[in-house]
Amino acid sequence: MNQESSKQDGYDVVVVGGGAAGLSGALTLARARRSVLVIDAAQPRNAPAGHVHGYLGHEGRPPAELLTVGRDEVTAYGGRIVNGEVVSAHALPGRDQEAGGFDVVLRDGTRHRARRLLVTTGLEDELPQLPGLAERWGRDVLHCPYCHGWEVRDGAVGVLGTSPFMAHQALLWRQWSERVTLFQHTAPEPTEEEREQLAARGVTVVTGRVESLQITGDRLTGVRLADGRTVPCEALVVSPNMTVRREMLASLGLRTTEHLMNGHFMGHYFATDPTGATEVPGVWAAGNVADLTATVIGAAAAGMRAAVAINGDLISEDTRLAVAARRVPFSAAAEREVADRVLGDRRHGL
Repeated sequence: MNQESSKQDGYDVVVVGGGAAGLSGALTLARARRSVLVIDAAQPRNAPAGHVHGYLGHEGRPPAELLTVGRDEVTAYGGRIVNGEVVSAHALPGRDQEAGGFDVVLRDGTRHRARRLLVTTGLEDELPQLPGLAERWGRDVLHCPYCHGWEVRDGAVGVLGTSPFMAHQALLWRQWSERVTLFQHTAPEPTEEEREQLAARGVTVVTGRVESLQITGDRLTGVRLADGRTVPCEALVVSPNMTVRREMLASLGLRTTEHLMNGHFMGHYFATDPTGATEVPGVWAAGNVADLTATVIGAAAAGMRAAVAINGDLISEDTRLAVAARRVPFSAAAEREVADRVLGDRRHGL
């Protein structure tokens, strides 16, 4: 495919976000012989983490390395990747039986046309306000036992209470270590049932607000409480509020949905159907932007699933246009123009 032509005439699909979901979707679309552009702001959520876990075939691979491999795979099939930040996207009016598509605008003023959009911008973790916490995020300040539990197994694990689910968290992490301490911090008092469960599993409950982290060398060794006590721990579990990066897509009319668990706010996401289709026609979403609990392998799977649905939707539109063109008498020149527009550059010149 000629890249200059794609910039002038647009792409079948523009993917906003170059993480696991976006690259997986782009790879599937490129292999389906679709012209696809990935716009990546290079702000992956898991950048602070040292390794990816639970991804079959990629266990222990550094996140940046996984993305490098994914980028190479996408471009090997003709996909294009640019670094940039999308600031807005607008739906365009259609013509005849064809959807109008979208105008995607980057912060540097660059614009790209797309017949369909796949949003895979991920989310941002809003951490509890505690000095030193953000600097250790993804190292020894953690949130997911399936991502990090094995690495801190049998160690002294602290759970920072900030929500009514602190007892659930502590019991979950108890699977990886017998040395779990629950710091009540700002969370409500455990119920009598929770206290019994925690005691039965040998989880220590410490009352009082945590004031700071204790760092020795470059390692977390404990937490300091407001009353002056220091309690040892080698890993601290927190519950961030998870919010999608939604400002850039407000122009599309995409609305976020609150993720509530037993009435407690956990974050925002874009609601989709099982294929990833959003409430806005022509726009799909995949990965953490649509599922706050998705791991890396889950995000990649969702990206592929959305790409399959997008390709199917484009096939339906291509077929409608081809049938309409066949039914109307055209001059030879007009026929060539329609064929080039529908099937030319978007099929990689074939």
